[in-house]
Amino acid sequence: MNNHYSFIGGSEGAWQVVSCETVIGAPLETVQRVNVVNMPSINLAERGTWVLQGFTSNVRYAERHEINQLRAKQEDLNRPASSCAALIPIKKSAEWWAMSQDERREIFEAQSHHTEIGLAYLPEIARQLHHSRDLGEPFDFLTWFEFAPEHTDLFNKLLVQLRSSKEWEYIEREIDIRLVKNV
Repeated sequence: MNNHYSFIGGSEGAWQVVSCETVIGAPLETVQRVNVVNMPSINLAERGTWVLQGFTSNVRYAERHEINQLRAKQEDLNRPASSCAALIPIKKSAEWWAMSQDERREIFEAQSHHTEIGLAYLPEIARQLHHSRDLGEPFDFLTWFEFAPEHTDLFNKLLVQLRSSKEWEYIEREIDIRLVKNV
């Protein structure tokens, strides 16, 4: 299975943009819809206003017991009740990337409790992390979340917790794009 995804912002796609908030850094151009396609943009006929690319990979910064917990609680994307989504592209600072893997793990987990926070919101909030930095993209990560409308407040609470953590001191660009599924 192809693990490369393209998020195409434009006037077409299954997901209607409800809001696009620049949390920090430069904004993205406003679009009406986002199409999520399981292929690299080089193979796309549709280009849209912007295309963000990423690939899924193994879980990083997590220890075996954390991976086991995530797999036990995490549900798949595309659940029928999950008609709400959020695409949150993030770019971390050069200071973050200058650290060693164990230094980043210390901040990510020991200080920020990233995985522990995320686990508290499963299975209501499904998520998939896409790595973009190695593709030369403008963001390091594209995080895709899906949830039912009644879990919107829960999702907002998750974001407040993550954004107040030590890890978020290293974020230099973040966009919060909220979407609803085109029915």
